[in-house]
Amino acid sequence: MKYLIGIDVGTSGTKTVLFDIYGKVTASETVEYPLYQPKNGWAEQEPEDWWNASVEGIKAVIDRSGCDKSEIAGVGLSGQMHGLVMLDKNGCVLRRSIIWCDQRTHEECDDIDNIVGRDKVIEITANPPMTGFTASKILWVKKHEPEIYEKCAHILLPKDYIRFRLTGEYATEVSDASGMQLMDVAKRQWSREILSLLDIDISLLAEMYESPDVTGNVSKSASELTGLPEGIPVAGGAGDNAAAAIGTGIVRSGSAFNTLGSSAVIYAVTDRLNADKKGRVHGLCASVPGKWTLMSCTQGAGISLKWFANNFFLQEKEEAKKRNTSIYNIIDKKASDVPIGSEKLLFLPYLMGERSPHPDAFCRGVFFGLSAIHNREHLVRAVMEGVAFSQRECMDVFRENGAGVDSITLCGGGSRSPVWRQMLADLYSCPVSVLESDEGGALGAALLAGVGAKIYSSVEEAADSVVKKIPAAEPIAENTERYEPYYELYKKLYLSLKENFVELYDI
Repeated sequence: MKYLIGIDVGTSGTKTVLFDIYGKVTASETVEYPLYQPKNGWAEQEPEDWWNASVEGIKAVIDRSGCDKSEIAGVGLSGQMHGLVMLDKNGCVLRRSIIWCDQRTHEECDDIDNIVGRDKVIEITANPPMTGFTASKILWVKKHEPEIYEKCAHILLPKDYIRFRLTGEYATEVSDASGMQLMDVAKRQWSREILSLLDIDISLLAEMYESPDVTGNVSKSASELTGLPEGIPVAGGAGDNAAAAIGTGIVRSGSAFNTLGSSAVIYAVTDRLNADKKGRVHGLCASVPGKWTLMSCTQGAGISLKWFANNFFLQEKEEAKKRNTSIYNIIDKKASDVPIGSEKLLFLPYLMGERSPHPDAFCRGVFFGLSAIHNREHLVRAVMEGVAFSQRECMDVFRENGAGVDSITLCGGGSRSPVWRQMLADLYSCPVSVLESDEGGALGAALLAGVGAKIYSSVEEAADSVVKKIPAAEPIAENTERYEPYYELYKKLYLSLKENFVELYDI
């Protein structure tokens, strides 16, 4: 039996999973580490923590599985995108990594706008300047820590630092690199024009590969530390959502996955780059060679439901704990008893500001239409519908940009809600499936390693042979029609309140 390892370098921890070639989990280990916030809005992590977690995870899954190590055919990498890892000429880390959720680089984004021009930035990188992306972080270090920048010889992304420690190679791949804002995303290569305008030397950047390409082999020193066989291939891998797409079977145009977790992401595969000129959703390279993606991120999806549960369902939470069940099962039942539209009550899910399709740090949550008829059940249904309306608004942007999505795979904690699944099917007007096993990014990374190791002939074959789905929730035409006037009103509310959100912030 051959085995594959997927390593997913997350924000709260690194998950390492040993799979057999049929996608079955043989052993899994997650090792957590801290997030540092030295100032308000800053977010940093120690790359050494990621490496230590990877070493511990690899050793644990090999030991626990009892497999013959010689049967491990390859390693694939996935992880948080956009993080800045700076190394000196000897490969030593120069500073903590500034990670994806860091918000310190507003001025640098303005600099990119002024130096390059917003239209050109979107034309080349398929995204407007963003605080979360890597380019603005590089400019921040260059401006505020020139002594660090002067020593920098290599710039890597989080998962690519693990590759360097495993193989000694400075390499990246297109899906993760396209979130740095330094690529010509359509041509799948570094943009010499952007790099020249921003005065960033291309020699600092890693060699770029396609996601299933072999980018190096496990070194002797890494073998001794981890227990991995020396010389086994390490594939390019993918950024977290690009890897999750493979792990959910989203490898062809017309399909998308929708994660309902604390935030919500829609990720659709396309045959050509369909960058949104208004910057409402992200355009990136897919982890499938020759394909691209549109990706949205709604900040306050599951967070909105969790907020409501924590504040208005305290007694039920205690009951759920005693019965060893989830509070969300109880909430789901209560929401199912309320009619579509929650008796003319709408919710805007902007508890954390918003990113897609309204990049707006000032907007906040709103209940609209409250009357004496409404109770908790109406409010919780409105919260779930508000999140679903937000997802539909993102989907409309996808379809406006030529991403013809005709099926959705739903994953994340929200996928366990039959009510949410049906809402989304009705609002998207397409089937919404869930997975038999949701291993997401780690599975996608392992499958990419399997392609690199020649176990599968292509990414498509790998996903088709492993990913299994549960029959879909089908859209109900009558429900779709009933949702439509509420959805149209929902869209108007943000536009009506946009300036008021700023006014509230300034009080």
